[in-house]
Amino acid sequence: MPSTEPDPSTIVFFDNRYVPLAQAQVGVLTHALNYGTGVFEGIRGYWDAEVQEILLARPADHYMRWKRNAGILHLEIPPSPDELIEITAELLRRNAFHSDIYVRPLVWKSAQRIGVHADARDSFTIVAVPFGVYMDSDKGLHAGITSWRRLEDNAIPGRAKICGAYVNSALATDDVRRCGFDEAIFLSENGHVAEGATCNIFMVRNGRLITPGPADNILEGITRACIIELARDVLHLEVVERSIDRSELYVCDEVFFTGTAVELAPVTMVDHRRVGAGVIGPIASELRRLYTDATRGRLPQFENWIRRVSVPVSIHA
Repeated sequence: MPSTEPDPSTIVFFDNRYVPLAQAQVGVLTHALNYGTGVFEGIRGYWDAEVQEILLARPADHYMRWKRNAGILHLEIPPSPDELIEITAELLRRNAFHSDIYVRPLVWKSAQRIGVHADARDSFTIVAVPFGVYMDSDKGLHAGITSWRRLEDNAIPGRAKICGAYVNSALATDDVRRCGFDEAIFLSENGHVAEGATCNIFMVRNGRLITPGPADNILEGITRACIIELARDVLHLEVVERSIDRSELYVCDEVFFTGTAVELAPVTMVDHRRVGAGVIGPIASELRRLYTDATRGRLPQFENWIRRVSVPVSIHA
């Protein structure tokens, strides 16, 4: 996993200005820091050295989701998705990144005071940093069912990347890693498979691709939507959205995670039980290849997924 802290001189968009990361600070009484009242996003960008461009993967979809989900907490993000994309492109140019990158937009309740009731003071930032492989899954992951349950929609909506909700994911990740697993799998309160700690989940049974639907309190993932489109339109697979029982993961043919950070990560063991033959399956392999090609501009029919940003040779911030 990436663990290197970003260079403090990295230029970020904060308080409606382009400033060094070291100057992008919030106070200790900030409402979001104390009560979790923020919503974030994550966008991947892939470096193409041949044409000196970074290819942003579905940025408009990410920014539309960010703005829509921010409304759950009555957070306002004034710029349009197109304007947010241009801010992001300017960050890539000012920092002259020549590598794969990850973009972190964040909006939060910014009043500095004691009291859980939020007011209308909102702030947002966009940060881009170099970013490589988030989770090494080349040999397949070993996932474990966590004892922590997935948050219910009527408690904290899982369909939005609400900052406070990710305590749920942090607890689950700590739980399974102490048991030797690579990643957690959540069950919902009714006992159905929901998703990974930070990613959606798919399984293959009898040639069909199956994934939990929104009613199982999942994040409505953009990478998830990409994989469904590739499976249906390119591989011509039947894709079913339905609840999955825990024990189905023990008897299915393939399991894999999807997400902006993890991309497509195959799972070869669940709860110390082999998935299928215990190796990465053919459907996961082919979908991972297709997703990689599509997000790196190698499949013309999916060119609408990407936004190309030309990057200069040197920083001109």
